[in-house]
Amino acid sequence: MANSSALNGKLVVLMGGSGFLGNYVAQALLERGARLRIAARNPEKAFSLKPLANLGQMQFARCDATDRQSVERCIEGADAVVNLVGSFEGDLYKLMGDAPGWMAEAAAKQGADAFVHVSAIAAEPDEDTRNDYAAAKHRGERKVTEAFKNATIIRPSIVFGKDDNFLNMFGGLISTLPVLPVFAPEAELQLVYVDDVAEAIARSLEDPAKHGGKTYELGGPEKLAMMDINQRIADAQHRKRTFLPMPDALSATFAALPGTPMGSDQWGLLKQGNVASGDYPGFEKFGIEPKPLGLFLDKWMTRYRKHGRFEPRLSA
Repeated sequence: MANSSALNGKLVVLMGGSGFLGNYVAQALLERGARLRIAARNPEKAFSLKPLANLGQMQFARCDATDRQSVERCIEGADAVVNLVGSFEGDLYKLMGDAPGWMAEAAAKQGADAFVHVSAIAAEPDEDTRNDYAAAKHRGERKVTEAFKNATIIRPSIVFGKDDNFLNMFGGLISTLPVLPVFAPEAELQLVYVDDVAEAIARSLEDPAKHGGKTYELGGPEKLAMMDINQRIADAQHRKRTFLPMPDALSATFAALPGTPMGSDQWGLLKQGNVASGDYPGFEKFGIEPKPLGLFLDKWMTRYRKHGRFEPRLSA
């Protein structure tokens, strides 16, 4: 594939490329023969990718996305840029609102062929919303499209994979606790497989004439309620668990407490659900058939079973 790809030999900068999604995007680009610069606050987290690259194919840069000069230095010489920076902590409006605009301006100044900005289905048009995460994501989209007219906006739903922080968080809790609360039990999520999102990003970079200037919403092939997701994880672990649906008021109070695994912004996004609106194109425009959670869950939950793959069904 590397010899035939339009990305062969091109320098692609992955901003925030040391994270969960960045790992898979990097692999998709390495397979296409692209040269990579992984720019992140802690780039050493991506050192595990080194064996996948040829000599000189990958470099690492320490970058502070809230420092414009740091951002611009990391994008020097780029043929294409992917922004993967995202967080629920810190100055969200600077990190996910202003910084993407700096990246896009720098990419345009360098004459880059393509810019892909990974946003979220949660992005909202009203920047006055009380959900800072959603408002910051929206600001980022606007600033990117203002600075790089042919940028591609990718809005995935919640991304899942073997090493994610979503399934594994619930997997750990369900393997330990016999009774668990379920927040927003009826909220629907359109979980999307990480490899599918990475492939869409790579194809966007390969053909900016086709995908540039467009916004895509990427959701998985099924909509699952939070209660259903919890039950599926328990079933995959072969465990009987009692799930208690939590009232919204109690959930909101819990999310507002310091030190909890879910903040108020995350609770607000969860409560409203996370599914593609249908107003934007999706995987079909990339020729990708998204894979369902059920294709992987049983295998991934094996490590959470008491006796691994030898665990009998419906254990305690």
